[in-house]
Amino acid sequence: MGKTKIMQLSDGYLSRTPIFQFILLSCLFSMWAVAASLNDVLITQFKSVFELSDFASALVQSAFYGGYFIVAIPASMIIKKTNYKLAIITGLLFYIVGCSLFYPASHMATYTMFLFALFAIAIGLGFLETAANTYSSMIGPRQFATLRLNISQTFYPVGSIGGILLGKYLVFQEGESLNKQMANMSPEDAQAFGLQMLQHTLEPYKYMIFFLIGMLILFIVTKFPTCKPEETSASSEKKPGALHTLKYLAGNKRFRKGILAEFLYAGIQTTVWAFTIRLALHLSPDINERTASNFMIFSFAAFFFGKFIANFLITRFSSSKILVIYSVLGSLLLAYVAFVPNMSAVYAAIGVSILFGPCWATIYAETLEVVDQQHTELAGAILVMSIVGGAVVPAVQGLVSDLVGSMQIAFLVSMACFVYIGFYFYGEMKRKAALEMVDHESVANKAAASN
Repeated sequence: MGKTKIMQLSDGYLSRTPIFQFILLSCLFSMWAVAASLNDVLITQFKSVFELSDFASALVQSAFYGGYFIVAIPASMIIKKTNYKLAIITGLLFYIVGCSLFYPASHMATYTMFLFALFAIAIGLGFLETAANTYSSMIGPRQFATLRLNISQTFYPVGSIGGILLGKYLVFQEGESLNKQMANMSPEDAQAFGLQMLQHTLEPYKYMIFFLIGMLILFIVTKFPTCKPEETSASSEKKPGALHTLKYLAGNKRFRKGILAEFLYAGIQTTVWAFTIRLALHLSPDINERTASNFMIFSFAAFFFGKFIANFLITRFSSSKILVIYSVLGSLLLAYVAFVPNMSAVYAAIGVSILFGPCWATIYAETLEVVDQQHTELAGAILVMSIVGGAVVPAVQGLVSDLVGSMQIAFLVSMACFVYIGFYFYGEMKRKAALEMVDHESVANKAAASN
């Protein structure tokens, strides 16, 4: 017997998942993970070379995730007018351009130029995430949408580990930490040495350009399903405009709560990872940046491991119950990071990465499900815009660190975000339990009436 033909269903989902296309799509998740994890390397490098405060160094994340915020709605409009594949190709092109801008940035040696290059990369990633997150949830049967997105997200830590390894061996150098080396130099020598160190930031992006070109070619030549709801004559006449959709989404209470949860989760993940290398350098001054970057490798390995645990648990238990437990554990670990002044705090921060596993994909998929199908593209774009939490929360934590003079105490900012996510999923758990009770009562009443 031949393979069953994949059917496009009326709601945009497929009768089954095309495996090669799904794998190729999932590989994109590792692509933006590489860029995001390299930011953690750049923050450490830039802080020493440009002599930045914690708040100023956090602007790397602000430029990066700010690009996501700006481009998400334009990307959704392209998807709405065309298809997911074109948005992905557009994103890859911008990503390649952004990586190429590291050539002039490394030679101009100004912090602003580096931020501009990162912003250009973020525009490309905004297109990729707006398309890929929604597309991954839809490229198969509807009942497995959340699981499918969680599987795609499993590719994220693979890219994160790759990004940190590129930074460790191509950006960070052997010897003492940059701060120690530059402290013993004259201002002129320190400036020349800083310029030399900035040249190393270009190296990872050289390799990434070639890989991205390969991905671009694969997406151009591979046929992808549209995964869009069928338009009937009635639906096409009443197709909502952007303003109508925004008004609908603003009035959707569960969607608003999901957006805030996604915003804060993106902020926690970005902040914890952005501060881990520097937390290790702070608590163990004898190690250098290259050695400290090992803790990020451990963090992403923990995140990868946590993804598999989450995928296993979600197939057997309520995702809301799992996230409530994860949020409690995450809050306790972050409190430990904030108050215990030894290297065990770094390992607690690594432990938090295990708990990041199901957060983004679960919030994204379940929030998208509360939206009518005709508003899916724009709703997905706004969910991607909530990644701007990765621009805001690190800056807030950096500002708190500068104000209180303690990088560790500032981790209470991340803890507070995890507490909200716990309350959010507790409310979702109670709502699901109430719906199940109503369903059981309805079935019981029908059975009694038939008797």
